[in-house]
Amino acid sequence: MRRTLAILAATALTLSGPQLSAKTTRTARTPAIPAAIFTDPLPNKAHPARSEVLHIPSGGVEINGLAYLAAGIGPHPTLVLCHGWPGNEKNLDLAQAVRRAGWNVVTFNYRGSWGSPGNFHFAQNPEDAKAVLTYLRVPANAAKLGVDTKRMALMGHSMGGWVSTLVGGEDEKLLGVGLISAANMGYMRGLDRPAIVQMTSENAETLAGTSPEIMADELIAGRTDFDFMRTAPGLALHPLLVMSSDDGLAPQTDALLAAVRKAGGTRITTVHAATDHSWSDHRIFLEAQVINWLNSLLTGICD
Repeated sequence: MRRTLAILAATALTLSGPQLSAKTTRTARTPAIPAAIFTDPLPNKAHPARSEVLHIPSGGVEINGLAYLAAGIGPHPTLVLCHGWPGNEKNLDLAQAVRRAGWNVVTFNYRGSWGSPGNFHFAQNPEDAKAVLTYLRVPANAAKLGVDTKRMALMGHSMGGWVSTLVGGEDEKLLGVGLISAANMGYMRGLDRPAIVQMTSENAETLAGTSPEIMADELIAGRTDFDFMRTAPGLALHPLLVMSSDDGLAPQTDALLAAVRKAGGTRITTVHAATDHSWSDHRIFLEAQVINWLNSLLTGICD
């Protein structure tokens, strides 16, 4: 992953679009630490916190999902959390903290990843995220899981951030869209095929029905369709949380944010932290920023 980030970061330096100033995005604000970070909720015998295994129809198979369901009668606001490529960091500590804050959290594995059936393809990842949202919006599923379908947010880390841009840019019903160290999977300009094959070979574990060569060719063919810059007009309709780190990918989200602002987006929260791609030494900071932002979305929304 370190070499992959170095390659993606090198391509980011050649971005031709406008970038945000360092002053705009490089402030690591010290967040108020929500009680959910360090305090378990009071026991609720009638409606306890629980986990529910999900099998979500997508592309002719059923992908694996897990719902972290909050305590209380509900329905609860719900966050769909998208993992990266190949998905070694799934941010499950974040999912637990967000649940303690009163939100449901749904995680899932894309087709062909981490035991979900099917073959892995980048183009399918946004389709799978859409399938998860569709599944949760089915009235029977929403009732069973205690999901408030009018208060659903989408968030992703790394490639999952890219997934969140493509899906969030088309889904006007979402309460908000969050990106954590997002990588633009459509930005492979300046890289030859051997370099991309090398990058994909280091991110092939747990992925079925693919190979470094297959993934490289898909990234090359998808340079236009996968470019998250095209999602800016749709994202401008949403509140956005954009968190960047010192992994070299910040210029990519800087360029996206500039495009979102140009498209009229104003409800933007940006956070930068001097940490690695996985936020290894900023986990509490990450959780606090995410929970505070999610709760801010509820202002004026709750009955």
